[in-house]
Amino acid sequence: MSTHFPSGSGIKRDWFLIDAEGAVLGRLASRAATMLMGKHKPAYTPFLDLGDHVVVINAAKVRLTGDKENQKLYRRHSGYPGGLSEVSARQMRAKSPARIVESAVAGMLPKTKLGKQMIRKLKVYAGDKHRQQAQKPVLIPATEI
Repeated sequence: MSTHFPSGSGIKRDWFLIDAEGAVLGRLASRAATMLMGKHKPAYTPFLDLGDHVVVINAAKVRLTGDKENQKLYRRHSGYPGGLSEVSARQMRAKSPARIVESAVAGMLPKTKLGKQMIRKLKVYAGDKHRQQAQKPVLIPATEI
């Protein structure tokens, strides 16, 4: 008996819609990362991208526990001496709330070419409107996360 090995044409990708309103950021990000990697499927293979597409709405209403709103810092560096920029979670939520969810999910994916391919299947929107209605995504409420 031979083992089934998924190939390019045999990969079925579903669309999922996650409502982030009131959901804790870490739990939401780990659920989204699992779905992007395809770990929820029985045919999961670590070196193949078998994951599904994930659309996250209401990213501005995601919940941070404790005092992370003030203490959590998002850092980036321009590459020049003294080019470190730090932004708190409160400032990031005011400026671009979708980036909070994107960076949390990206941190839970592999840091390889495969991980970059997986993160492209993530769509995050600050409000409740999204552009993927034609794909008929299956809604996953925040209570299931």
